[in-house]
Amino acid sequence: MTLTRTLAALAVGGLAAGAGAAVGLGAERYAMGRSLRGPDPHAGEPFGGLRGTPYAMETSDGVQLHVEVDQPDGPGPTVVFCHGAALNQDSWHFQRRDLSVGRLVFYDHRSHGRSGRGRDLSIDRLGVDLGEVLDAFAPAGPVVLVGHSTGGATIMALADQRPELFGTRVLGVGLVATWASELERTPLGLRGAAAQAAGRVGPLAVAAAARQADLVESVRRSGSDLGYVLTRRYAFARHDVPASLVEFTAAMNAGTPVGVLADLLPHLSSHDRREALAAMHGVQALVVGAGGDRMTPVEHSRAIVAALPHADYVEIPDAGHMVMLEHPDLVTAHIRVLVARSVHGTDAAIDDPGVAPVPLPRPPRRGRSRRP
Repeated sequence: MTLTRTLAALAVGGLAAGAGAAVGLGAERYAMGRSLRGPDPHAGEPFGGLRGTPYAMETSDGVQLHVEVDQPDGPGPTVVFCHGAALNQDSWHFQRRDLSVGRLVFYDHRSHGRSGRGRDLSIDRLGVDLGEVLDAFAPAGPVVLVGHSTGGATIMALADQRPELFGTRVLGVGLVATWASELERTPLGLRGAAAQAAGRVGPLAVAAAARQADLVESVRRSGSDLGYVLTRRYAFARHDVPASLVEFTAAMNAGTPVGVLADLLPHLSSHDRREALAAMHGVQALVVGAGGDRMTPVEHSRAIVAALPHADYVEIPDAGHMVMLEHPDLVTAHIRVLVARSVHGTDAAIDDPGVAPVPLPRPPRRGRSRRP
């Protein structure tokens, strides 16, 4: 997703002073200056520069989706990547760079990236789009689906609409920093009364920003400090996150029109696909949770893995919502193993990516109590 940029857009649309005070803008700017001056291991990385064979695919309701395929004639499975809201397919930069496991399919959701604008931005419609991408670019299996945030919700929507695909064509599913229900209970990682207030004010503020879209967009494109600050705070967890990752994420966020955010936001909080997870019981599954995720708090990942007890689960404590950028080697290694297990049914070991995974004990079963 990030919902971070949703609120960042609101802030620059007329609520900057209040939002800046809320996040301690002065202190954050000081920290931001330090991070910009610090070493950046990704300073020369060509973010947004990796391109595959492009295709324009028209959906059943007439929207042009921008699809790119890496190794279009290569052997092996097809792996389809679904990005989050207010991002685009480039958010999978490191996975695209480092994975060589078959045909890789990337696409921009409607109204995102290079795809055309669509009036219907419901998660149901995104699920239909994903199904049509599969029919066009992976008409036969094996297929592995990997989704981040709203991309994960999109996979769940497809499972709800076309459960017969799972276990026949779709043999593996990766759900990264996503949620199955009740996102509105933890907006922006807040709790209690603060969460309730944010849940009420957020959609209204987005709608207000949409009515001043030209002003908002001009400020967003200017690369304001506030946009950087909010992106770093709500998209990442590490205090030493490289500035290039923050700038790359902020640029993707800023590329999504504020009107799109206004149309999309109500659908995010109403998403409930817990029952759809049952369609995934017959496929290999990977769930990645981020301990410092303020957008989709890690409790959502734990709830998904409780519903998918056969899934491999990795929880990364010092990771935020953009976990696949913040810990790319670890996420890529797990996706590589997911593909191997989906296609070959093997217990392939994960090569040491330089960052140790932290397994989480299964959530305790409810309804049982221990006697003293």
